[in-house]
Amino acid sequence: MTILIKIGAVEKDITEADPNWINEQIDRRRADGAAVCVQVTIIRDSVDLRLSTSDCPQFGGSTRPLRTQEDEIFSLWNKLHLSDKDFSGGNLVAFLRQIR
Repeated sequence: MTILIKIGAVEKDITEADPNWINEQIDRRRADGAAVCVQVTIIRDSVDLRLSTSDCPQFGGSTRPLRTQEDEIFSLWNKLHLSDKDFSGGNLVAFLRQIR
């Protein structure tokens, strides 16, 4: 299983991205008035997803239907407001804990 978290230009494996680092990265960007682009890439068994927060540049999405597990992960992303502009680092940490 691979789970990568990218905040701005810095990408880390989930094992290296502790909650303090996540919150510091998000808070620092907001304090600087910069866009907060977070991307989470999840690759495992029947899951191959890249999820992005609203401040990330938008590229074309997948043309295939989501698999059941992917749909559940995407629903959790939305439930924790990670598609909203004002998401919190706590939302992201909760998401990452639940998908592990």
